[in-house]
Amino acid sequence: MAQQIADRRDQDFVLHEMFEASQISKHEDYAAFNKKTMDMTLTAAREFAIKEILPTMVPGDKEGVTLENGQVKVPPSFHKPYKKYCEGEWVAMCDDPEYGGQGMPHVLAMACGEMFTGANCAFLMYPGLTHGCGNIIASVGSEKQKELYLKKLYTGEWGGTMCLTEANAGSDVGALESVATLNADGTYNIVGNKIFISGGDSDMVPNVIHPVLARIIEPDGSSVPGTPGISLFIVPKLWVNDDGSIGEDNDVTITGVEHKMGIHGNATCSIAFGSKGKCRGYLIGDKNKGMRTMFLMMNEARQGVALQGHGFATHSYMNAVNYAKERKQGPDLIKAVLEKNITPVPIIQHPDVRRNLLMMKTYVEGMRSLIYYLGWCFDMVNTAANEDDKAKWNGLIEIITPIAKAYCTDKGCEVARTGIQIYGGYGFIEEYPQAQLLRDCIITAIYEGTNGIQAMDLLGRKLGMKKGKPLMDLLGEVNKTIAAAKAAGLEDMAEKVQKAVNKFGEVAMTLGGAAMSEKVLSAFANATPFCEVAGDVIMSWLHLWRASVAQPKIEKASKKDKAYYEGQVIGARFFIEHMLPTAMGKMIGTMAVSTAAMDMPEDAFIG
Repeated sequence: MAQQIADRRDQDFVLHEMFEASQISKHEDYAAFNKKTMDMTLTAAREFAIKEILPTMVPGDKEGVTLENGQVKVPPSFHKPYKKYCEGEWVAMCDDPEYGGQGMPHVLAMACGEMFTGANCAFLMYPGLTHGCGNIIASVGSEKQKELYLKKLYTGEWGGTMCLTEANAGSDVGALESVATLNADGTYNIVGNKIFISGGDSDMVPNVIHPVLARIIEPDGSSVPGTPGISLFIVPKLWVNDDGSIGEDNDVTITGVEHKMGIHGNATCSIAFGSKGKCRGYLIGDKNKGMRTMFLMMNEARQGVALQGHGFATHSYMNAVNYAKERKQGPDLIKAVLEKNITPVPIIQHPDVRRNLLMMKTYVEGMRSLIYYLGWCFDMVNTAANEDDKAKWNGLIEIITPIAKAYCTDKGCEVARTGIQIYGGYGFIEEYPQAQLLRDCIITAIYEGTNGIQAMDLLGRKLGMKKGKPLMDLLGEVNKTIAAAKAAGLEDMAEKVQKAVNKFGEVAMTLGGAAMSEKVLSAFANATPFCEVAGDVIMSWLHLWRASVAQPKIEKASKKDKAYYEGQVIGARFFIEHMLPTAMGKMIGTMAVSTAAMDMPEDAFIG
């Protein structure tokens, strides 16, 4: 049977041949996760994704969500797999078993998550956001808060959300208008309206826990303005009593569900808190440090959105490959000319289709390596022998996260669009799967901060973090791979990547300097191309890493593995020879720090 949502052979390659992930079982915290256990876990996840989640993708899109008497109804097809997903303890894969988690390595969870989200992202968003809510409580919640909420969230018994956005406060969260006032019993009265809240309500769970950003109004009426004055509160849909039982309605009202281009199966809600003046919540984390606390969830969410972009891409690529091998149209170009043979051949034999498929393949496989590497960095933090090592891996997470989020979602959309192109006219028809994948994917470039915000984060915060040490550590890891590739006989590709890395270092210095000068606005106008070339350079590194692992294994490999390993080397050559030069050109353009965007008169932007 043709694969549909992820290439298991490639997953195994990344886990066991690139990262040698089972070595983590040497650490006492992950002793149970040897290679056999990892493979069994991945097999179970794949089987569940294909048999239970994938069949909900099309029905969920067609059925959508409804709002009836203040209660959101999710697609009926979601109920059974959601229950099984929770029973399988997939909600909190990496977390403490005491609270319902599996305690597995992050890199393995990324591999499982790829299949789940690739099977139906709209479905996975419900438990995904629930886990993020639980993660906040696990990280900064009081013992009482953990006792009341954490296990209910990590087991999926209750749902969870992430409530930041307001009509006047999208990316500028500091402009929010929701307020909180202290009650005599230590709770806070919450009043405000939030929009675009994914998974904001569901009839799959009896209660939903909302982390809500709001500004504390002091008894004298004063408040701290802007982002520094934001605090975070746990606000249940239904009040949770001190004994953990569900109490009265907490004045949390779903006022509408958005009608979207895609992800129709996920409820994107507008929510009114305290419209009757009876909404209560508990402060979580420090007062006026709400954004710092919320970033615990946002960083996880950004990594999760990168996985979503990749999931759409790999699903579209799998469909395209299967279709191209079966669809016969047009003759072989050589035979048509030399032999006058016009017998139709599978379109995978046509050069341009083949080029498109190879582009899709290299993006998908490179993104897989990038996302798994990010998971591996988390595991290295957890198993670090000393504080310096821990700081290094944490720094890599910080600098890679905005790049991964932006790159995997932008290129995920590009792959999904190309997947439609492979199908031709059929790709544009809703009876075929490619159209939905592109519709669903487009939002990922907006979620958790638009990709322009990610680029600004990279340039404005991450590039100069700790005097540039995370960037230098990242380039150091790249240089290790370049040396290994040269030793594997891949000198030509290694030299090309080295040249790109050196150029990227120059671009980073130039743009970073401009950002601290009178050219600051023009520097940030060039932040997005800079973020994109950062992704291109990282992808070239990861493809070179893949090739350096595969090259020595070709000669002694079985026929099937030989084709796979040769594919890794040729795929790396394609990306480095065909796609990296485009990035080199973009780097030249970015280094110019063009002022055109800021020089253009506003009145010249005429519709």
